Amino acid sequence: MSWIPLSGFHLRKAGVQFDAIRVDGEDGRRLADWMEVLTGGDPGPVVMEDNGRRGVYFLLPPGTTAHRPWPRGVTRFNSGPAHVSYVPVPALTGKTWPLSWRCLPSGPDRFVHPLLLRSAVRELLS
Repeated sequence: MSWIPLSGFHLRKAGVQFDAIRVDGEDGRRLADWMEVLTGGDPGPVVMEDNGRRGVYFLLPPGTTAHRPWPRGVTRFNSGPAHVSYVPVPALTGKTWPLSWRCLPSGPDRFVHPLLLRSAVRELLS
């Protein structure tokens, strides 16, 4: 997967290889736990941030976050006319602090399922 850096971490433009949502703090960690349970341990790629707002980034197929409502507490990362956002992506190994993979990517087109994630977010954050 060409969007994963070989070392450290890089910012990747959302909307190209993937979109993303971020849920901060303990809510994001609980959501990641729940998605792992719902998917038998393979929810798709999930990145965790260990400093600052302690965000949890769920990587979704490109084009799946822009025109759909998401509950309060969710930050969307996508691209469109006059709008560009970037998502931090760590390497698979080595020094990547403050980022790490909570759930590794398991294939080039394997991402978090948008409808399942949106339903889980609504349940958790309502």
